[in-house]
Amino acid sequence: MHAWLRCRGFGKAVRRGGFAGAVVLAVVLWGADNARAADTNAEDNVLQAVVGISAFIPEGARTAEHLGMLRSGTGVVIDGDGLVLTIGYLMMEAERAAVTNAEGNLVPAIPIAYDHGTGFGLLRATQPLGLKPVELGNSADLAEGAPVIIVSKGGPVPVMAARVSSRREFAGYWEYLLDRAIFTVPAYSQYGGAALIGADGRLVGIGSLAVNDAVSDNTPAPGNMFVPIDVLKPILGDLVRKGRSTAPAHPWLGVYTNENNGRVFVARVAADGPAQNAGIKPGDIIMGVGGKRVKSMADFYRKVWARGSAGAEIPVDVLPIGAASLDIQTISVKSRDRLDWLKLNKGL
Repeated sequence: MHAWLRCRGFGKAVRRGGFAGAVVLAVVLWGADNARAADTNAEDNVLQAVVGISAFIPEGARTAEHLGMLRSGTGVVIDGDGLVLTIGYLMMEAERAAVTNAEGNLVPAIPIAYDHGTGFGLLRATQPLGLKPVELGNSADLAEGAPVIIVSKGGPVPVMAARVSSRREFAGYWEYLLDRAIFTVPAYSQYGGAALIGADGRLVGIGSLAVNDAVSDNTPAPGNMFVPIDVLKPILGDLVRKGRSTAPAHPWLGVYTNENNGRVFVARVAADGPAQNAGIKPGDIIMGVGGKRVKSMADFYRKVWARGSAGAEIPVDVLPIGAASLDIQTISVKSRDRLDWLKLNKGL
């Protein structure tokens, strides 16, 4: 068993001591010099710069049924003009938003951007927050075993010491892929938009999910997945100026999949999405793309994306649910840009 899986005292120590408890653990994990820097930067800046997020989604939004019409979580102030970084699903399709600062004051905010490729979302407070922003770190340097601190807004444990348990590929069922996602242990319940802070007090990731395989695909271990901050840097300027990345969008099919023993199954299809319109159904097994066999969800996405940008015709090889034979059918799917399918706020 990995040593950090035995660190069950993290949560208890922080519940007793709040941020101070996390810093005491940081001294043990990081050494006095690094912990001193983390103490100064994180206590003075991070706790203030981590804010609550509330997003209000209109009725009829594509994601309202599955993600809700009122969403809340955490965001991190990353510039001096009230720009807040969060996880995208909190504010995707939002028409209004607000941030809650350290004093508990509710400040109106404007949705700025949502990026499907990274999973990040941005909003901007409409009034001065008077907060020093958190500096962006280098997530590429974050290795397995590295100590980190997780900070969120609200909940019984707003600050928790943790360790990086794995850096590996992550494939999400919503046509989402990260090459080197950050996995941490122990598990943290207020993960949505939470700040992942490195030993230097800088932001290295944003909380996305709770997972049961935080150590490896084959080792059950509860933990969390964080989106690395480095994937934001190349597109941040575009997101702020234009509300989206200017890079060509990947072809989006509108299939939600799961994987079992090397088979990719269609769990559901997006309403009025490309796959549904082409005739792909829940229960179909995706065997390949353009005659090339797929071996995993990640392999499926890469083969789809290799065929061009959004709008490309994608030949998906499927074994239809309930088919009387084992004959594979090829269904041509006219892909889309997912942002064009979503009912985004006009400001995005």
